[in-house]
Amino acid sequence: MHTHDTTAFRTPRRRALLRLALGAGAWPALAHASGTVVRPLAEAVPGGVARIDLGPAPERPRASTDDIPLLVVGDPIQWTALVGIALATRPGTRQIRVDGPDGRTRQLAYTVHDKHYAEQHLKVAPRTVDLAPADLARHERERAHQQQVIATFSAVPAGELAMRAPCPGRRSDSFGKRRFFNGQPRNPHSGMDIAAATGTPVAAPLAATVLDTGDYFFNGNTVWLDHGGGLLSMLCHLSRIDVAPGQRLPAGARVGAVGATGRVTGPHLHWTVVLNRASVNPALFLPD
Repeated sequence: MHTHDTTAFRTPRRRALLRLALGAGAWPALAHASGTVVRPLAEAVPGGVARIDLGPAPERPRASTDDIPLLVVGDPIQWTALVGIALATRPGTRQIRVDGPDGRTRQLAYTVHDKHYAEQHLKVAPRTVDLAPADLARHERERAHQQQVIATFSAVPAGELAMRAPCPGRRSDSFGKRRFFNGQPRNPHSGMDIAAATGTPVAAPLAATVLDTGDYFFNGNTVWLDHGGGLLSMLCHLSRIDVAPGQRLPAGARVGAVGATGRVTGPHLHWTVVLNRASVNPALFLPD
């Protein structure tokens, strides 16, 4: 059993032998060239992604964690389960369940390692920390709705999962930063902030279907994109939204424009990547 990241060398001879064994029509579109560095990169830490080797199988296995389906990529030579690890996950051993095409079920273990994220301690006016009752009620409604959005699991995407940054600009705030307001802990930063001027175009980081749009208390004008297989993007604080739910977008298609809507201090794009309902570091999907 392998629990670490591996990239198998898939030689023309091995591919030819597999075609003979399975038939040319069974060859999937997810095969990688020898030596290709795949995304997302493996980083089995809170807020990271574990890549778990499932071994060969003639059909794509099904994998899950805590009854949540996982994205499985690869080809009949080597399938890999991608596990998004929530920021609140404690270090230690975890398991996934794998249901093979032969009907057999197995458990595979992987280890979550500790990671220290930066902390930020701020003193602010109390009214900016404690929400008014009406604002709190609105936030609770919106959070319940977004939990339904996050649970989306559609067809597995065909092709590579390497993403492009949704807009140009400096990364102004880091993923995972833990904030304390007046000594009170708040949820860690669950995405990547990109500093850009209002009106800067925002594009789909990967081919997607527009899953949801809305104006939220904290996030402002927001677009949710479904990349497939439980892999989602959330783009927040937009000055305008140029897409509608159900719309299919190729990678790089315009989604909207950078803004300062919602609870922010200035224009920027907040980009969250969700994998199996866990917010993970978007940098793991970007090129070096």
